[in-house]
Amino acid sequence: NVRLGGLGPDYEAVKEKVEKLRQQKEYAKQIKEHNMKNMTSVQRLPAKPKVTTSVSRQKALEYAKKIPRPKTFVTRQPEEEVKDEKVPSQILRRNYLPQIASLETLQHRHEKEKQVVAAFRTLHIL
Repeated sequence: NVRLGGLGPDYEAVKEKVEKLRQQKEYAKQIKEHNMKNMTSVQRLPAKPKVTTSVSRQKALEYAKKIPRPKTFVTRQPEEEVKDEKVPSQILRRNYLPQIASLETLQHRHEKEKQVVAAFRTLHIL
């Protein structure tokens, strides 16, 4: 019953290596679960309260309460401006719009500018 070496692969040696790797993975899994259980128990320890931040916050709040608030100034409009604001609304209520004296000059200017734009368009500048 002596076994001599052969030219082909040794399946029994491969099976032993695969079994050894499987056992290593199983052991690593068990250790990982054990460590996770221990970690949760360690994290549940009570944490120390931070007293320094609350003390400085309290000091800041007390300081803010002692500072006087700035006074707000209300600016009043002069009576003339108030009267001027009321006049257009009264005119619109009557459906009466006053004639503008310079309306003719504005229309004349508009016509001149139309001619200038037309001249530019014929020269293909615009």
